[in-house]
Amino acid sequence: MAPKKKSGGKKKGKKDAADAEDKPDHPYDIMPLVLTSATQEIFGCIVDIDVTAEKPYKLLDRESITYDLRTRAAVSDFSPAKQYVLSYPEEEMLLVFDRAFTYGQCFYLVLTPEGKKRILSPPKSEADEELVHEVVKTPEVKHWESFGSCLEIEAESVKVTREKLRFKFSRVRRKFEAPVCFSDRALADIKKGHITCASYQDRRFSIKHIQCDRGIQAVASVQTGSTQTLRTSLSNTFTQYAPREFNTKEKESLLQLQSVRKFCHAMTPRVIQALQQREIMNVFDDDWRLLGIQVEGGDWTGKVSEGLMLYQAFTDQQYSKDKRVSCVNWHPTIFGVIAVALAQKKDTGVKEATPFNKPSIILFFSFSDPCNPQLVLECPDDILVFEFCPSDPNIIVGGCINGQLVLWDISAQVPHLQSSGKKVSANKFDLAESTEKTPVVHYCAMSALESRHKAPITDIRWLPSTFEVTKTGTPIKNRYNLSIQIITCSPDCTLMFWDLRAQKQPSQSSEQPKVDQKKSSVPDTFKHLDRTWKPLFRVTLPKIESSGEYAPLKFNLEQYTLNSNHTEEESEHEEGFEATRDYSQMKMFTGKSPTPLEDVNTKVYIGTEDGEVLYTDWRLQKDESGRMQASKPLWCFSVHHWLVNTVQRSPFLKNTMLTTGDSNFAIWRENVLEGPIILSPNSEQMCTAACWSPSRPAVFYIGKEDGRIEVWNLLEKTSEPAFVQEHITNAKITCIEPWVAFPKQHFLAVTDEQGTLRVLEIPKNLRVASRGESIYMERYFRLEENVLKDFLLKQDLWEKEKPEAPSPEATEPAKKGSPVESDEAGLKEYTEHQSLEKGILKETGLFL
Repeated sequence: MAPKKKSGGKKKGKKDAADAEDKPDHPYDIMPLVLTSATQEIFGCIVDIDVTAEKPYKLLDRESITYDLRTRAAVSDFSPAKQYVLSYPEEEMLLVFDRAFTYGQCFYLVLTPEGKKRILSPPKSEADEELVHEVVKTPEVKHWESFGSCLEIEAESVKVTREKLRFKFSRVRRKFEAPVCFSDRALADIKKGHITCASYQDRRFSIKHIQCDRGIQAVASVQTGSTQTLRTSLSNTFTQYAPREFNTKEKESLLQLQSVRKFCHAMTPRVIQALQQREIMNVFDDDWRLLGIQVEGGDWTGKVSEGLMLYQAFTDQQYSKDKRVSCVNWHPTIFGVIAVALAQKKDTGVKEATPFNKPSIILFFSFSDPCNPQLVLECPDDILVFEFCPSDPNIIVGGCINGQLVLWDISAQVPHLQSSGKKVSANKFDLAESTEKTPVVHYCAMSALESRHKAPITDIRWLPSTFEVTKTGTPIKNRYNLSIQIITCSPDCTLMFWDLRAQKQPSQSSEQPKVDQKKSSVPDTFKHLDRTWKPLFRVTLPKIESSGEYAPLKFNLEQYTLNSNHTEEESEHEEGFEATRDYSQMKMFTGKSPTPLEDVNTKVYIGTEDGEVLYTDWRLQKDESGRMQASKPLWCFSVHHWLVNTVQRSPFLKNTMLTTGDSNFAIWRENVLEGPIILSPNSEQMCTAACWSPSRPAVFYIGKEDGRIEVWNLLEKTSEPAFVQEHITNAKITCIEPWVAFPKQHFLAVTDEQGTLRVLEIPKNLRVASRGESIYMERYFRLEENVLKDFLLKQDLWEKEKPEAPSPEATEPAKKGSPVESDEAGLKEYTEHQSLEKGILKETGLFL
C-alpha cells in the first residue's frame, strides 16, 4: 500500500502544480479578500448593488477598517491585510470587485497608493493617443455601383401595361343654350330617358374581407333620472346637547314606579354582560391595525402619513386653567398613562404666597379617559421638573420652584391607574350619577428648608442602580441594585447629590412627631426624610478664566452598565431587601477606603442660563490646604445666546449630545474638546424644547415658540429641517417627550404654555430606521469631527502666518528720525512711475 500512496502523492503534486500554473499570480501590491455579506453591508460594497461589473471600485475609509479590526479582531475579513492597513499612508484605500475571479476571490484590496493610482487612472496606449490626435474628416460621396438590386426594385414597381380607354361625348349644336323645361312623368312613358340602376349582388363574384380597419370610440352610456320629494307637513325639531337632570323628588318618584323597576331588573344582566366583555376585550380596538398586515399600521386604506398626526388631547379646566405645563413624563410601566406638572405662568422669580393662588399639583391622564385626570399629586409649591424612579416607578421625585425636593409614593393608586373603566356592582343598579372623585395623593417627604437650593430646581436625574457615590463623589458599587441617589441642579450655581437612605439611624427614645390628620393616609416610605432631608454633598461650578460661578439649568450624565458579577453575599442581601424595600433600614457606606469603580464616567454636560455648555467632573478634589472642593470645568463654549433648555444624550450613540437654546441647536461629541461638531444657523423663532427620536439615530424634534415642531433628519438634510409640522398649538411649546407604545406605534407628547397636553402619533417614515443608520451616523459624526479639527488647524496656521504689527515703541523713533529719507524714496518712486507711463504712451501713439 505504501508505493500506491507515494505514486498518488506524486500525481497530486503534479495536479497542484498544473493548477498553480493555470491560475495567474496577483501583483505584489494587491491582496485578494473574501468579504461576507455582513462586511459588505457595513462598508457599503454589496455585490450588484453598490459595486457592479461596470463600477467595480469602492474607496474605503482607513479609520473604518481600523475600527473594524479593533472591534471584530480575528473575525474581521480585513485581518489578513492588517499590517498593510495600519501602515497605509493615505486616508482612503481602494477595494475592487473582481467578478471574473481573476485573482481567485471576488474582491481584492489595493495595498499601495501607486497601485490605486494605476488602477483608477491607467496609462494610455500609443494607439489611444493616435486616435486622440486623429482629425475627423467628412466622408466623400462615392459612385453608385449596382449589383443586381435594381432589377428587383424594378420588378416590384407598378407599371401601366394596357392602353387607356378614350370616350367622346358630344351634343347637337342646336341644343346649345336652349331653355330647359323640367316636368314630371311616369316611368311607363319613358322611352329615351334615363333609368336608374339599382345595386344588386352579383353571384358570379364572392369577395372575402381578410382585414378591415374601423374606428371605434368607447362612450359611456348615459342614463337620465330625476326625483322630487315634497314635504307635506312641517314640524319643529331640536337637538339636545346638554344632559337634563331630574331633581331629588323626581328621582324618588321614578324609582317607585313598577315599570321602571321591571325595566332595570330586565336590563341589568345585559349591561353587566356588556361591561364584562369590555373588560375582557376592547371592542373599540382596531383589529386591522393590530394585525399589522397593511401598508401602514394606522391606515387600512394604504395611504402612508408623512407628518405627525394628533392622537389625543388632554386638558382640565379645573386644574390647568391659567397655568402652564412645566414638565411631562410617561409612566414607565402602565400603558397610556402620562403625568404633567402645572405651574404658574411666570418665567422667573419666586411665586408670591397669596390666598388666591391655585394649589400646585401634578396630574395623571390616561388614554381611556382624556377628559378627566386619573390621579392628582399635591405639591408644596410649583414643580418645574419631576422624574419616575427607574427601579421603582411608584416613587416620584420633584423639584420645587423654592428649591426644595419632594417625594411621592403612589403604590396604593396603581390599581386605579391600571383600570380602564368604571366598576359596576352586579347586585345593585343605581340610576344616580357616580360621585367618585379623582384620588389625591399627598407627598411623603420634603427636604429641609435650610438645606434647599437658593433658586428653583430646573433639572433632576436619578443615578442608575448600578452604582452609588460617596460624600466625595467617588463612584462605588451599589449593593442594593436600586436607584437610591438623586442629582439636582439650580441657577444657584450648584449641583446637589441626595440619598434616600437615613444618614443617621433614629433612636427609639426620641419623641415621635405628631401625626397630621391630612397625612394619616400618607405611606411612611420616606418618613425618616420628611423635613430633615439634606444633600449628601454639593458641587459648585467655578468659572475657568475668571472669578464667579456658572449657573446651570440642565445637565446630563452617561448611564453606567455594570459588567462584573455580584458575590453571593450581595445577592442574598439584595433578595432580602427586594421583599421589604424599607429605605429607612438601608445603610450608607461608612468605610474609610471604598473600592471605586474605575470604568464609571463621572463627567457631566451642563447647560447654563447664559447660553454656555460646559463639561466638568463631579468628583471633589483636595486643594493645597487639604479641603475638598470642586474642580474647574474641562471646557466651556458659549454657542447659545440665552437659556439652554435641553441637554440630552442620544439613545443610540452614547457619546453624542444635543443641546438647544434661544434660536439654534448644537451637537457635541464626548471625546471632542474643540467645540460642537454641528451648529445650526440662527432661526427667527426661539427653540423651547427638543428630544431625540427613540427609534431613529438621525432624527430629532425641536419645539418652537410659535407652536410648531421642526423634524430634523441628518441623513437627508443638515442645513434645514426635513419638514416642519405647523399649527401644533397656538402657544409656546414647553416640553416634548417621546414614548414607544408598540413596535408599530410611537407617540410624541407635546405641551404648551396654555396647560394643554397633546399626544401626536409618529408616522412610519419617522419611526422605522433605515438599514445601518447608526453606522452611517457614526461615520457622519466622525467626518464632522475631522472637519472641525482641520478647520482649527488651518485657523492656527493663518494666525501664525499673519504679519505681526510693529509695536509703537519701535515705530515712533523711525518716524521721528527719518523724514528726509522717506521723502527722497517717495520722490524717486514717483519719477520712475512718470517715466514708465511716458514710455507706454509713446509706444501706443497717444503721447502728444
